[in-house]
Amino acid sequence: MAEMATTKMSSKGQVVIPEIIRKQLNLKAGSQFVVIGKDDLLILKTITEPDPDTFEALIASARQEAIKSGLRPSDIKKSILKARKQS
Repeated sequence: MAEMATTKMSSKGQVVIPEIIRKQLNLKAGSQFVVIGKDDLLILKTITEPDPDTFEALIASARQEAIKSGLRPSDIKKSILKARKQS
């Protein structure tokens, strides 16, 4: 069963994640999160780095899909330049 605890927000917007939850999820100082809020729901999702093998497989898959679709390196460069101009 998942642990449950309560906490509160400081005047600076800081929230302490209770120790029981930190231990359960193996959270350490410097852990990073995506924060999602809607209505009265707040979700913290940990951000973890993919292991190198998974990352390499993802890159290889993306390259194969780019080749199949006819995407060329020059197309990518053009898209990057266009996006930078819009920023």
